[in-house]
Amino acid sequence: MRATTSVLLVFAAGIMFSLLLLNNDGLLIQIWINFADDVDFLIRQHIYLVVLSGGLAILIAVPLGVWLSRPYMRKFAEGAMQGLNVGTTVPTLAVLALSMSFLGIGVLPAIFALWIATLLPIVRNTYVGIREVPGFLIEAATGMGMTRTQILLRIELPNALYVIFAGIRTALAINVGTVPLAFLIGAGGLGELIFTGIALDNIEMMLAGAIPVALLAMLVDFIFLQIQTWSISRGVNPLR
Repeated sequence: MRATTSVLLVFAAGIMFSLLLLNNDGLLIQIWINFADDVDFLIRQHIYLVVLSGGLAILIAVPLGVWLSRPYMRKFAEGAMQGLNVGTTVPTLAVLALSMSFLGIGVLPAIFALWIATLLPIVRNTYVGIREVPGFLIEAATGMGMTRTQILLRIELPNALYVIFAGIRTALAINVGTVPLAFLIGAGGLGELIFTGIALDNIEMMLAGAIPVALLAMLVDFIFLQIQTWSISRGVNPLR
């Protein structure tokens, strides 16, 4: 079923690509001719913002999710999750405006806002993934004399990795799609082409920014799918 869905999605993407290539006097060709240099420059800024904000989110969210999953933190975990939920329900534009108010204009407030937007899926999936590890595995490990740290590293995290990676993939997809808004506070990225194209009613300029964003989101998801597939052992990985 999953393979059939993938084939259909690739087929549909191929049809859309062909229509854009052939219609409107070769729209994609015109976009490439007119905006190749701009896309090359702006996509580097876009990737920089994704890597920095997404990397910081992973480095902080995974340990935070692990910490909240510890038995002594369980009475506080859901409250902390609700706090993260509140932070995520605030519109990204509002977070950008608030961060700009305190941190000024440029890359720093953009990275902070993107970091906030990326945190929740990773923390939630890390927390849930560890909590859902079967109890009998932990009991068996305890009976074998393992310490809590050994149980975490050898039992809980390996069994939770699939769910954790799912959260990372979701968070990074959100991140890549949100980065264009960073242009509004002077952080650059492909949002410059998208919003300028909207302002000028220029469909080619708008697509010159939107198409690379979509392709970049698919590429990032594909890369982490491969990491998820091949770094997790067969026994706990439904993809293998």
